[in-house]
Amino acid sequence: MAKGKEERLYNGIVLPSEWPPLDNQLYREPKKPSYLISPPKVIPIDIGRQLFVDDFLIEQTDLKRTFHAGTYHPAGPVLKPDRPWEKETAMVFSDGVWFDPSDQLFKIWYMGGYCESTCYAYSEDGLKWEKPSLDVVKGTNIVHQVRRDSATVWLDLEEQYPEARFKLFIYPLNEDKGKFCVYFSPDGIHWSDCVVKSGPTGDRATVFRNPFRKVWVYGIREYIKGHGRCRRYWEDTDVIKAAGWKAGEPPLWVGSDDHDPQREDLKTPTELYNLDCVAYESLMLGLFSIWRGQPKDRAKPNEVCLGFSRDGFYWDRPDRRPLAPVSEQYGDWNWANIQSAGGCCLIVGGELWFYVSGRAGVPGSSSSGVCVTSIARLRRDGFASMDAGEAGGTLTTRPLIFNGSRLFVNASAKSGEFRVEAIDERGEVIQPFSAVECVPICADATKAGVAWKKSDNASALSGRPIRLRFHLRSARLYSFWMSTRASGESNGYVAAGGPGYGHMQDVAD
Repeated sequence: MAKGKEERLYNGIVLPSEWPPLDNQLYREPKKPSYLISPPKVIPIDIGRQLFVDDFLIEQTDLKRTFHAGTYHPAGPVLKPDRPWEKETAMVFSDGVWFDPSDQLFKIWYMGGYCESTCYAYSEDGLKWEKPSLDVVKGTNIVHQVRRDSATVWLDLEEQYPEARFKLFIYPLNEDKGKFCVYFSPDGIHWSDCVVKSGPTGDRATVFRNPFRKVWVYGIREYIKGHGRCRRYWEDTDVIKAAGWKAGEPPLWVGSDDHDPQREDLKTPTELYNLDCVAYESLMLGLFSIWRGQPKDRAKPNEVCLGFSRDGFYWDRPDRRPLAPVSEQYGDWNWANIQSAGGCCLIVGGELWFYVSGRAGVPGSSSSGVCVTSIARLRRDGFASMDAGEAGGTLTTRPLIFNGSRLFVNASAKSGEFRVEAIDERGEVIQPFSAVECVPICADATKAGVAWKKSDNASALSGRPIRLRFHLRSARLYSFWMSTRASGESNGYVAAGGPGYGHMQDVAD
């Protein structure tokens, strides 16, 4: 956390020598990240699908940006309390949902019994879950018995030591309350003794890995006058050293603000109740659990909203609608207190699956009632799209540079048309990569290769700054990327994984 040299990120953003910024302040009026005000002159795009969640990539456009909300999976809730030791609770409270490529299984860790233990289940399809009878607490699927508040389980596919492949970060409700306790496991079932206890933190704190910078980040729960619940930040390349902060050291990081809408029935200033993060494709994805107040006759109506970061510290939250909302109908599983899962989301076919917990609540009480786990769904890369109507429109990127040879897009043009051309530094079309020569895409696909009549690849554009100009008519563009392979792997990060992904990144096996 000391001063060092400036750090240039994968996307061209340069971090100052003091990072993270120790003098960071929280504001009720949100401020744009500096990388959106002064983006790099040339943006490298070798890592990941390039998403249009902000204007970082855009130089000029007459397209309309549309943000898309999630929808709940009709199979949900997919995990319910049906074992005696679970009582009324089988919910992710961060915890973790991952796809493990070693045995091709979805795996979930969750709170079993309200704050009583951590349980484990697995699934072949992510919908039907098996709760195995294990030997940790014989005859149950309990894998950790420490009473706890928040917990995070991380499947670390970069870990060199098999015994630490899984990492568990618990905020305990025992004599170690007020700290994280960290545990390691080779299988996610049999856990070590506590390997390190952290510096001071409030409850509902979480941990994640930022693979772009190879650091572990502890999101430290804080309470600040004027902001309420918020977060402090601490990082290190070593997960154990990262836990070693002292009181007052971690800088302020992020909180809620006045753009988070208040509930009409409460008129309560919002707070940041929780933040789970993960690397998705070319950026960091944040799941912001926003606290909207505490009714006297209902459990907390918290909701999960989205945020995006390109430097891993500063967040842009352009759409404040919930990805995973509460229901206003008593009796629904999500009448109260939606919370996200560690790992944030999985890639399942052409969709992103966000596992979230919900609480049925008890009318006339702040009790949580029955607590379950369900799924919010979104199209792959589907956070935002750039849209054109029948009249058509264009989007021109800022100068880009890449080493790939194949251009791919995630686009919907079933009722229209989609073309791409390359522009040089003088603003002239680079032949033969013109829109006229581009083979039109007239389909809805989350991965569609772009070709031109005289070239099925863009290798001639590699290694030089160019702009891409997208031509759309009655179409939507969600993302684009350059791949080194005809099969279209993006080299981007795949969040908590999914069927077909054997690594942390979308790369060929």
